[in-house]
Amino acid sequence: MLIDLVTIFPEACQGYLDSSIVGRARRRGLIQVELVDPRRWAGGRHRTVDDRPYGGGPGMVLAAPPLAGAIDWCLTRSARPRLLLTDARGRRLDHPWVRELAACPHLIIVCGHYEGIDERIAELYHPERVSLGEFVLSGGELVALAIVDAVARLQPGALGCAESALQESFADGLTYDHPCYTRPEEFRELRVPEPLLSGDHAAIAAWRAAQRRRIGGER
Repeated sequence: MLIDLVTIFPEACQGYLDSSIVGRARRRGLIQVELVDPRRWAGGRHRTVDDRPYGGGPGMVLAAPPLAGAIDWCLTRSARPRLLLTDARGRRLDHPWVRELAACPHLIIVCGHYEGIDERIAELYHPERVSLGEFVLSGGELVALAIVDAVARLQPGALGCAESALQESFADGLTYDHPCYTRPEEFRELRVPEPLLSGDHAAIAAWRAAQRRRIGGER
């Protein structure tokens, strides 16, 4: 799977992409992530990628020419790319959508920043707008990394255990994962629930399912 992440702050993404499950998936060749900086297509000595908005107002807007150059380059990299734009107005990311995206051979994720991007990018390329929720972030890099992490986990072999992805939150319709415990058996007078210590796999599965239903009912 190829993921092109269009961002003016590639250094903000690199550490996360090199770490944990995402980093392991990249090293195993399960996903390929390219950080694409629009400054490569910006003119002038300073490679400026933003400007003041027409009509006035606070903040800066990512300009269309460098973004278009970056997107055009990404679009040449495969026959079936899927273009996403991080945008507070976008569709809320959820597990069914993540599963759909994880099956795509090529994702292009454009990170919004500042007051937004020149609207002509949306008019020209018709990206799918994606959001993590109704709150404001400084930039779309966190949204893009969330997408990369979520789709990387669903690549065969990424978790090292075929059942792990199937047992996680949202994977089977019960919505939330069950509580987890590890050693010691007792900590500050709180004990691990007895079913988890029983060695009875049916009892453990029943307890976990009941806990997931309980947690789902509390939300």
